[in-house]
Parts: sequence; C-alpha cells; structure tokens
Amino acid sequence: MALHTSIQQTSDAMGELFIWTDVDPAHEQDFNRWYDLEHMQERAAIPGFRWSRRYHSKTCARPYLALYRTESLKVFTSDTYRQAFTKQTEWSVRNFSRMHNTQRRVAAVTLAFGAGTGAGIALVCLGSVAVAEQALARCKALTQTAEGILSAKILTPDTTLSTPLPSESTEQRVLEPYLIIEATSVHEAVKAASTIAKQLGLPDTACHSFDLLWDLQSGDL
Repeated sequence: MALHTSIQQTSDAMGELFIWTDVDPAHEQDFNRWYDLEHMQERAAIPGFRWSRRYHSKTCARPYLALYRTESLKVFTSDTYRQAFTKQTEWSVRNFSRMHNTQRRVAAVTLAFGAGTGAGIALVCLGSVAVAEQALARCKALTQTAEGILSAKILTPDTTLSTPLPSESTEQRVLEPYLIIEATSVHEAVKAASTIAKQLGLPDTACHSFDLLWDLQSGDL
C-alpha cells in the first residue's frame, strides 16, 4: 500500500465518498434500517468501490458518518455510479429528505501510514490544504507517541465531484480537507487527534470521534 509525503489531488488517486449528517429523530430508526438493508450494499456493489463503512458519534451534533472507498476518483465519473447517484430508490429519496446539516464530499485519499479498520476513528477538520500538508507530516510520529493507532489518512475534497445533497446549504459551503485516524479504541483515536490539532493550532471543536457500526467489503458481496 503506497504511502505519501504530499497531498494527493489527481484523478488517479484513491477516492472516498464522505457523507456526514444529522437526521430527523422521528425517522432515525428507518434511516438506520435503510443504510443497513439497502444503501450500504447498493454502493459497495458499484464497480470500482472497495468497501462501505458506517460510523456513529455519541458526542457530535452531526452524529452519522458514512465512508466509501473507491479504486480512484474516476469511479465517480463512471456511467454506473452516475446512474446510481441520479436514479435513487424511493427509500433513498425519503431518507435524504430527513437528513439535516449534511456534508457530501468526494475526496482524494492520501495515506499517511498504516492499514486496517479500527474500532473507532477521530476526524479532524483541517481548514485548508496547507494545514493538511502540515498534518500529513506530523502523522508520521503518531505510531511512536500514541498507543493503538492503526492508520491515518487525509481526505481532500474534489470541488467538481463533491455535489451537495439537498440538506446542505451552499451559501457558506467550505470544502476543507479532513484527517481521519483509525485506532483500536475511540479513546486512543481522540488522544492522537487532539495532539495533532494542538500542534497545528486548531481548536478542540475541529476534532470529532466516531464508533464503527459496520464495515462491508465489496468483495464479500
């Protein structure tokens, strides 16, 4: 697995679809059933997708996060993906309408180090590519300074491919990079993220944590 010393932003870079949202509490049960019984499998089955993962946060006001890895950003311009994105199921349309404060990003993936899926992740909102470059350099020291850290990556949104969902306001939309740290526990992920955020001069509010709900490998379908 190739690791990088600078942020990847080419169409050949591995891609990741990033959906971060809140949902109407009155429909939360149906929202979770939709993800678990239809949407995760539907996306993971698209040619070029490698896996689908869902996360939940006990502390974040936007508590649901879904990540989908692809072989490259080019997958998001394929006819198969375009058809899936533009011709959603009725169940999908209903649940999209129930989302609040959603962020949809299609991002290039820059692997800092490591591999594997942790029990929890930390997400750091980096603000700019310049800060993301600094974060990438500092990630190298995580394995020496923190326990249970499995991997770290930077997600850099593509401005053309990151089409917003209806529940996201476009007036003050910021396509900032994210740092995601995988760890054997949320506690360890948060400690590592807080250390890097402090080094970068970022506020505590830039850090968020999530427990893994489900990892679905495309090869298992």
